[in-house]
Amino acid sequence: MSGDNIASPSRADLLELTPEALTALANAGFVKRAQKDVAAGLLPKLETGADGTVQAQFDDGVRTSLPPGRTLRDAQCSCPASGMCRHRVMLVLAYQALAKANATPAEAGASIASAEASPPEPETAWSPAQFDDAALAASFAPSVLDQAAKLAAARPVVGVQAWRSASAPPVARLPMCSVRFFSRSSLVHARCDCKQGGGCAHVVIALWAFRQAGALEPGAAEVMVEVQPAASSEEDAAASPAPSVMQGEAAAALRSGIDALLLSLWLDGSSQPAMALAARFEAVREQARTLGWSWVDDALDELWQLLQAQQARSSRFDPLRLLRVTTELWARLRAAAHAARPPEGTSRPTLPASQILGIGVKGEVALDHLRLVSLGAELWSDETAEGASILFADPDTQNVTVLERQWSRAADAAAGGAAPSLMNRRVAGFPLRQLASGQVITKTATRRANGLVDITAGARQTGVLPLSPKSWDDLVAPLRQGSVAALVAHLREAQPDFVKPRQAASGASAGASGQLHVVAFERMEVASCHWDAAAQVLHARLGQAPATDEQDDTSPHENDAPSLLHLALPHRAVTPGAVDALARTLAGEHGALRAVAGTVHLQGDQAIMQPLTLLTEQRAVVLQVETAAPQPLGLRSDIEEVPALNALAGDTLELLALWLRQGLRHQSGGALSRAQAQVQRLKQAGLGRSAALLGTVLENMRSAQRPALVAQLAMLGLAMQGVAQSASA
Repeated sequence: MSGDNIASPSRADLLELTPEALTALANAGFVKRAQKDVAAGLLPKLETGADGTVQAQFDDGVRTSLPPGRTLRDAQCSCPASGMCRHRVMLVLAYQALAKANATPAEAGASIASAEASPPEPETAWSPAQFDDAALAASFAPSVLDQAAKLAAARPVVGVQAWRSASAPPVARLPMCSVRFFSRSSLVHARCDCKQGGGCAHVVIALWAFRQAGALEPGAAEVMVEVQPAASSEEDAAASPAPSVMQGEAAAALRSGIDALLLSLWLDGSSQPAMALAARFEAVREQARTLGWSWVDDALDELWQLLQAQQARSSRFDPLRLLRVTTELWARLRAAAHAARPPEGTSRPTLPASQILGIGVKGEVALDHLRLVSLGAELWSDETAEGASILFADPDTQNVTVLERQWSRAADAAAGGAAPSLMNRRVAGFPLRQLASGQVITKTATRRANGLVDITAGARQTGVLPLSPKSWDDLVAPLRQGSVAALVAHLREAQPDFVKPRQAASGASAGASGQLHVVAFERMEVASCHWDAAAQVLHARLGQAPATDEQDDTSPHENDAPSLLHLALPHRAVTPGAVDALARTLAGEHGALRAVAGTVHLQGDQAIMQPLTLLTEQRAVVLQVETAAPQPLGLRSDIEEVPALNALAGDTLELLALWLRQGLRHQSGGALSRAQAQVQRLKQAGLGRSAALLGTVLENMRSAQRPALVAQLAMLGLAMQGVAQSASA
């Protein structure tokens, strides 16, 4: 059938909905089927009413109606479907197809693409800030606007991403959810990934954030905005500066309490009985929750979990991670105090203190129809329990989430019989192995601001498909990087951990530090692969093969660090098949490599990744859930040495981590002599300030200046972390 009357009035909002937008507003299956019907010419009969309502009459008798100011889920359809259906998607695609067909010179006078009615050129940049208060009032109920005002009273920090292309619209990342604006003509098509899906207070907050962000260049980097209460413009925001969150007796008491707790850890060590610290941890966490400092509370929680993991001799414990969290906690409080004082001559800080502290971030949000693609899993085990962290990416919002589960050995014993293997444990009704190696589609998910996601088991509410070689194709930068050079540049420009929102994915990988990334480029090949028997680590370097069979200057060489991705996978008893699975995959057992995901950090000018999952031409290989047969590994004794400065920083961090475990009170004379020798090494390497800090620590260990140790040790740790990642000379 063909359309009879679609000329007046024009529904520009429907013409602006791209296939990507329709996929987000409905689902990929409905969009693909509707696209096939359009291509085959199976269009419904369309009519546009005087009020702009578009009605579609299908051959099977189904009638679908979409009035102005309504999103797809609000459309009326006579089909039996209880929710979203293909007819609603087909209405939009048919409307676009017929509009395009009518836009000919002979029919220009009657076409909906005429000069008066044509929507903006689809490749023209735009911003949600263009919607005024009248548009807000017309699109949202007063109760929604009131709720948004209450949310804004907490001054949430929102990351706004400018328009990049027709398929990459403006995006706002709120602490609890993400909002995408798919139409420049109507706010009703803004998509929020909360349970409501749109028309919610989050969309209003996102729009206010774009207003306060001001003019943004197309494709510009994400800008962080502290949303002001009831502010509608940048001028209003500047006129209502945020009160200092670091002032007051409660804030001072919390800072003092955390400093005292950290001093106790440094003096007596993390090996002291956890019961001796439990009451102090709970006291400062309660203070942090009262003040709403969510990221401080989250850091305290991770610190406590690490202490418990150490006591339980868990594979989750990592001494360097313990050191990083300890220094981050101290630095976060100091950074927030500094950010609370705006630079001279400005009304607002460069980085909001509320973002650093996590003010306004609490609770969890129920999510709408959600698709999660696995990036890998981390398994752990200790004397009392075992568990797993599955890392997912949301291709729609590019957010990274973590699903955590643990099972008590005592509960297994009480239940009687043999405990199931970890891979057969059930998560949301599915075996752990299937979930860790799959794509999850669910309507029962909830997410916390730190990226922790939970999925409850529900009949017909959750489905799992296996990962395919193309599962990560929808991921984009910065999560997915197309070259090692781009990855290195991104890591160098990244803000330090102590000012960023805390993310569960950062601490999910046992024994690894860094950011989670996917690296994919054409003609990925293995430049080298060997087993370090002393360190029990499999090392490999990935580069890009030349376009021809002849080697030329563009070929990867092992000393060309910026063009090579260094993989380093340590053997862990809890995942005995991971190393062999990686070795077999790199040897080409499953075809050519397409992409690899893992946690990445810098060492000099090298990007070093602890891999979690590899995609090949044939399949996905999720390393920690594989049961690969043993693979002969090549040994190498001429392992490339770490640059001297980076190695020196690493040695100093190891020393600090040892002190944190054992306690400064318990260091012997020999240990202090070795520390004094480290001072001299730092001096000789030109790291005079770090040498002075370490020397001062040694002087204050048995003096009245002990309270100053926390700051000195934290600054030394941060300095050494920076040197360990700095470019080699």
